[in-house]
Amino acid sequence: MDDNDIDQTDSFPAWVPDAEAEANIPEPETPELIIITGMSGAGKSRTAAVLEDLDWYVVDNLPPSLLRALTGLISPSTTTRKVAVVADVRGREFFKELVATLDEMRDGGIAHRVLFLECDDAELVRRYENVRRPHPLQDEGRLLDAVHAEREMVADLRKRADSIIDTSNMSVHDLARSVRQLVAAEGELKTRVTVMSFGFKYGLPMDADHVADVRFINNPYWIGELRNLTGHDRPVQDYVMEQDGVTKFVDGYTDLMAGILEGYERQLKPNVTIAIGCTGGRHRSVAIAERLAKGLRDRGARVVTVHRDLGKE
Repeated sequence: MDDNDIDQTDSFPAWVPDAEAEANIPEPETPELIIITGMSGAGKSRTAAVLEDLDWYVVDNLPPSLLRALTGLISPSTTTRKVAVVADVRGREFFKELVATLDEMRDGGIAHRVLFLECDDAELVRRYENVRRPHPLQDEGRLLDAVHAEREMVADLRKRADSIIDTSNMSVHDLARSVRQLVAAEGELKTRVTVMSFGFKYGLPMDADHVADVRFINNPYWIGELRNLTGHDRPVQDYVMEQDGVTKFVDGYTDLMAGILEGYERQLKPNVTIAIGCTGGRHRSVAIAERLAKGLRDRGARVVTVHRDLGKE
């Protein structure tokens, strides 16, 4: 049984990694293997989704006997550097092999970490009752008996865990934040920003989170020597930026968006698109988009620029 529905419950004091956990955050280029395990309904599926958003390769409910084979994915000769495996009691008889497999991996020098998701009995019962789904070990018995049986099964594994996250009082957002803080390099925690120029004559970008209209700026198109240039060219940039109020507008908008991006990062928003539009998407929007992107980069943001309509007539 998949515990996706359980993991999406909105009522999992927010967990903060201790100093030891922070010290164990690996370098971005270091090959990594994480075993995600723990109590059913404690948040394993949500944890796997967070890792996928951080570009990890995630395998759900893999039999422990196949773990060794999976380690080939993160050898120096492959491009995959981050692999996570969800292993829990859904595997039934296979799950009993997990502790022995982990011992074999350590004895064989295969580096890995075990992330254990914990939750108290009362909260687990509440989550299962809310989604009206049976526990993997419940069969025809009581839900609480199944929870107790699982806790006994995972006791040894919990003792071997490198990190334990108790989700009893967490929301799904608290859990996501905790996982990201535990495994992500600093740069991966930042929201990825796309600054896009576009022409209103070709329509609004469907994926824009914020739109700024710069058609209040005089159009370089009507200047003969600038018409065939673009916002990438210095003469166009100078013409645009030297107009009254334009520098003040761009600097103010940069400050505004920098503050918004800080809020997005706190809310774990992975991507945001800022669209800058003029009439045709060739002169003013391109120049302003490049200036905005530079200002946000100077403030530490991860920014790429896209000029959607630059090649259009």
